[in-house]
Amino acid sequence: MAIEALRTPDERFALLPAFPYVPTYLDDLAGYEGLRMAVVDEGPRDAETTFLCLHGEPTWSYLYRKMLPVFVAAGHRVVAPDFFGFGRSDKPVADEVYTFDFHRGAILRLIERLDLQNVALVCQDWGGLIGLTLPMDLPGRFTRLLVMNTAIGVGAFLSDGFAFWKNFAASAPEIPVAGLIATDALGAVNLMDAVAYDAPFPDDRYKAGVRRFPQLVPVEPGMAGVELGERARAFWSDRWEGESFMAIGLRDGVLGRPVMEALRSVVRGCPPPMELPEAGHFVQEYGEPVARRALEHFGIG
Repeated sequence: MAIEALRTPDERFALLPAFPYVPTYLDDLAGYEGLRMAVVDEGPRDAETTFLCLHGEPTWSYLYRKMLPVFVAAGHRVVAPDFFGFGRSDKPVADEVYTFDFHRGAILRLIERLDLQNVALVCQDWGGLIGLTLPMDLPGRFTRLLVMNTAIGVGAFLSDGFAFWKNFAASAPEIPVAGLIATDALGAVNLMDAVAYDAPFPDDRYKAGVRRFPQLVPVEPGMAGVELGERARAFWSDRWEGESFMAIGLRDGVLGRPVMEALRSVVRGCPPPMELPEAGHFVQEYGEPVARRALEHFGIG
């Protein structure tokens, strides 16, 4: 059965001076036929390493505008999709469409559709909640991890900050997307950035994904995604053989240092993190030095 979805008009994205990238649109992902996913795909298609950059709530691939050029300038390919419900991708109308498996499946199909190899997973927030469950089911494709403020959902309490955010998202008449990011990122977000973050959402009808994502984080036993999270935690602890790099925005009261140190203890061989005292939850807003340090750490700069 076809999924009813809204498509943000192109003119909403006409003014993106910091993000001049033209997306590829895919409407043939297996199991998602008819829904159009927007994917920024930059750099050589035959590059040795592909950086798969997964955004979170309530952002889109624009969040990677400060990291993407660093990776491309070093000769790498960058693939940055917009989750369904976000950015330039189609936005299903019904809240019940938005499930952990719906979003995870879409990214799995994207990786297979593009046949991505030697992948460096770059993730934060929901990009990590989903992204960190991918390598275990795609053996041989992932070789590196660059992880920022996120977690693996295993049905356990995350933080007081997340509990507050989840309750706010459930009760607020409308979530102010640009204001939320600007407040977190302090001086790192300018007026044009605010326009870009609001661009995907002409009105509240387009925000089903924004409303739903906080409610889907697997923080209670039995929630969808918990079993995947438990499998993922075992994978990163016991089977991960790639290289890892972690950056932490220390001002984040939701998924900050305590949550990230717990995650580091799970990721096999993860070195001490790069700490950013000025960064909050949206670490990518301070992402240029993170990208450069990660390339140096991986020896592919």
